[in-house]
Amino acid sequence: MLKTLILTAVAMMAFAANSVFTRIALVETQIDPIMFTAIRIATGALVLVVIVAAHKKSWTFAKAGGSWRGSLALFCYAIFFSFAYLSLGAGLGALILFASVQITMLVWAIIKGERPGPIEIGGIVLAFGAFIYLVSPGLVAPDPVGTLLMTISGISWGVYSLLGRGSINPLYDTMGNFVLALPMAIIIVVGSMLIADIWPVDLKGVLFATLSGALASGIGYAIWYAVLPRLARTSAGVVQLTVPAIAAAGGILLLGEQLSLRFIVASTLILTGVAVATIFKRKPAQI
Repeated sequence: MLKTLILTAVAMMAFAANSVFTRIALVETQIDPIMFTAIRIATGALVLVVIVAAHKKSWTFAKAGGSWRGSLALFCYAIFFSFAYLSLGAGLGALILFASVQITMLVWAIIKGERPGPIEIGGIVLAFGAFIYLVSPGLVAPDPVGTLLMTISGISWGVYSLLGRGSINPLYDTMGNFVLALPMAIIIVVGSMLIADIWPVDLKGVLFATLSGALASGIGYAIWYAVLPRLARTSAGVVQLTVPAIAAAGGILLLGEQLSLRFIVASTLILTGVAVATIFKRKPAQI
């Protein structure tokens, strides 16, 4: 049990580190969001390939998992994520991402015919209302462009998660999706180079992009998928509520970011609403 708790905590810190690493790279270095994304995907793919190959001695690229739909959703998540962090703080960006992912999945479940109970509906309404409050115009509202980009990133990750439901080996499929996303990253880098110089001359930026891809994404996902079977579905959902808080702490410690009252209130209400909706989620009726 202790090992499971430790691994779960490490995985959540890795997910939060993605926000912190990205924000540091795009604020304190000269690396471009497009190049950052390409390096992140490439290094993430490399680490995942090594991990999968180490566990599956007979593995070959011909047997790669994943799908083009999954890789497209993954790429959209990563590229919009990077651009959003040009203007959003680490904790704020993680909160908007998390809320967008959860709302996307909740809305899709309702569209597919799930009928939430009264308590679950209350949680959904609370989370959605708090999200609207967070991003509504005002003196302390987050940057609207960054908010839109991170919302799209969250929707993309929600779609990626929905596509991955029922996967027999999610780590294997994640590795395949990272590999399949590489051509997309290469194409957009080459295309951007035709109109602008985005070579990663800043080694610090390259370092943080590599840490984001290899450590926070590749190893982070490997740890998460290793521990996931040991967690109840509700626990797996609720534990992810810690990611925005960890990212916010990282932003305060490493970037000197300040927390506004709006962020504190909205994050508390959003996370409470999602927790309630997750814990009291109705089980599908048995036929």
